[in-house]
Amino acid sequence: MSDKSEQTLQEWSQQQRNAETMVPIIGELYRERGVIFTIFGHSLVNKSPLEILELHRIARVNVDESISTIDTYPILSEVARLDLAPARIDLGNLVTHWRTASGTTIEDFVKDELAGIATGKTSLRDNPQDVVLYGFGRIGRLVARILAGKTGGGDNLRLRAIVVRPGGDNDLAKRASLLRRDSIHGPFSGEVTVDHDDNALIINGNLVHVIYANAPEECDYSKYGIRDAIVVDNTGKWRTEEDLAKHLVPGASKVILTAPGKGNVPNIVYGVNHHGMTEAGNVLSAASCTTNAIVPVLKAVNDEFEIESGHIESIHAFTNDQNLIDNYHKKERRGRAAPLNMVVTETGAAKAVAKCLPELQGKLTGNAIRVPTPNVSLAVMSLNLGRETTSEELNEYLLKTSIEGDLQNQIDYSKSTEVVSSDFVGNRYAGIVDAPATIVQGSHAVLYIWYDNEFGYSRQVVRCLEELAGIVMPNFPKRNVA
Repeated sequence: MSDKSEQTLQEWSQQQRNAETMVPIIGELYRERGVIFTIFGHSLVNKSPLEILELHRIARVNVDESISTIDTYPILSEVARLDLAPARIDLGNLVTHWRTASGTTIEDFVKDELAGIATGKTSLRDNPQDVVLYGFGRIGRLVARILAGKTGGGDNLRLRAIVVRPGGDNDLAKRASLLRRDSIHGPFSGEVTVDHDDNALIINGNLVHVIYANAPEECDYSKYGIRDAIVVDNTGKWRTEEDLAKHLVPGASKVILTAPGKGNVPNIVYGVNHHGMTEAGNVLSAASCTTNAIVPVLKAVNDEFEIESGHIESIHAFTNDQNLIDNYHKKERRGRAAPLNMVVTETGAAKAVAKCLPELQGKLTGNAIRVPTPNVSLAVMSLNLGRETTSEELNEYLLKTSIEGDLQNQIDYSKSTEVVSSDFVGNRYAGIVDAPATIVQGSHAVLYIWYDNEFGYSRQVVRCLEELAGIVMPNFPKRNVA
């Protein structure tokens, strides 16, 4: 074996040992202290050693520089010595800060960077926030999966009930099966059992009542011991403030819609205009998956380059509102077979941008094409900017925004020239910048933004729930876009 081969093998073995040692530290601090460790926004919780190594591989300090467990493990070891309160701690950002630090030990550096969270408090709320899912389709089941996976001490969202229309024989068993198995997202990494006596599902030990109703006003959640619940309407059937207010029955205090709201209903894209949403009333919308994908990137680009005008084309996976084979549909073209056709259709995402970014009012147009793929969509944004730039400058700026800044959990960044849509199934970000596809000519730029229109959007919905429940964890180290 050559010297280089021997050195490469030794480095890999050391990184693997580090990753194996990191797993129990990360797991214990998550369960016992409610601390979530990430690397440039990518969660390290419940990851295997090989998954941790892969997340390090794709993590970028900048376009040409990455980090390894040789960098992150010593910092994690020092962090674990502290008496931590619930927080999100980004090891990637800590490494970049450590590289520029001078005249200090790693112990003092970590204490200084994390000052303010070593308080010993283990929960952000005295009591969990009750959540009710009204509707249990694609988004409802993914939100349920996410909530079930949040078992850390500092995360206090508790799914208490699921509301569905009356079903037939074996209804509970069928719904449990749909939660356990998913053709796109794979098996649920947890336990789901059926409790026929209470007409409930037991999800990771948590009793979740299944309530049958045809309309929101038929429900009374207080009968199940549910108090001040946030209702997540996953049906999209009711979109006005008046209709959505019907969800505010006994036991419920707020409702958030997983579709664009109409009229005066505030449309929230977490990370952009979520501040003040707790005071915005009891009826809210988490906007659409496409709006969530494009608005964070549009905000970032507008802040730095100023968008003068543009067009957004959504290349969208087909959805349940289309037909499998040709049949009548009240909307134009959507009656044609979804798995067999590209279907030009409308999208309100471009207009919805103005509700979140008023400065872009009237500057954008938009349309959509539904395509024969079941999940992951692509937004193509053709933008006229206020100044000339280059693809290198624009990509570097978006990379920095994705790894350190207020939009770190909304914008992901890919530099691979080989990725395709299926590579982004399960991606937790609202949108992913495909950097090699970026085109810039003077002041005109074209950006390609991938998004898992199911899981990435569901993560945004849960972030809204956390905001409403007052359990948003502080982020450390403090973020600054360079």
